[in-house]
Amino acid sequence: MVPRVNAPLPLHSGLLSAAGFHHAFFTRSGGVSPAPFDSLNFSVSVGDDPANVHQNLRIAARHLGVEPDKILFLDQIHSAIVLRATSADDQQALRITQGDAVVSSDALVACAVRVADCAPVLLADRRSGTVAAIHSGWKSTAQNIVGAAAQTLRSLAGPTVDIIAAVGPHIEACCFEVGPDVAHSLAHASSDHDVVLPGRRGRPHVDLRRVIHAQLLQAGVRPEDIDHVRGCSVCDHDRFFSYRRDGARSGRMLAAIVAR
Repeated sequence: MVPRVNAPLPLHSGLLSAAGFHHAFFTRSGGVSPAPFDSLNFSVSVGDDPANVHQNLRIAARHLGVEPDKILFLDQIHSAIVLRATSADDQQALRITQGDAVVSSDALVACAVRVADCAPVLLADRRSGTVAAIHSGWKSTAQNIVGAAAQTLRSLAGPTVDIIAAVGPHIEACCFEVGPDVAHSLAHASSDHDVVLPGRRGRPHVDLRRVIHAQLLQAGVRPEDIDHVRGCSVCDHDRFFSYRRDGARSGRMLAAIVAR
């Protein structure tokens, strides 16, 4: 029996849309995967049927306006490694290449990351059309992967870049309870040191969104050119997968942007 496919319900940045960039922060809705990966899951490694994941990629590609094999993402390892990509790159080879950000100026390519609590960040240069997709979990944020990706984008697009950014849904401060070591690392990851909040159980909570916002400012992005697409992946079970909430059986969402 052919699985029923509902329309995907992605979230979008008004800032990126106004600048003419095809992009999406896909939610968990609109795919073909059964529970517990229902339904728009983008990872085979969590235990989903590869055929389902392939069909979900086709659904995403249709929304983004690219071919399914041009949705390019890496083997994410919570690093600050940034990779340049083009439509000549082999999709399967990239998926076993380690890194946490993809940059491209090729309009046939969708730069993408997969997330289930980590923050997806999309960058775009208004002038050249060059884009980047960033997987900014706490380890990558502590290493300032946003700054590394912005620097790579500048080196590819040229010195007169006009960068805009959108930070997508992820684990928000309400649910991001951490140990003192993680809190210390993130408190010193940007110029904003007021990102650690007291938790109800005596353990600190961290506002990851606020850390990333400060890092974007440090990377030269103007405050008015940073868009926040809100949502807590842990709180909102209906819309988002969450590793913290559901453990190893959680699906993975996709955030992607196409060069213009």
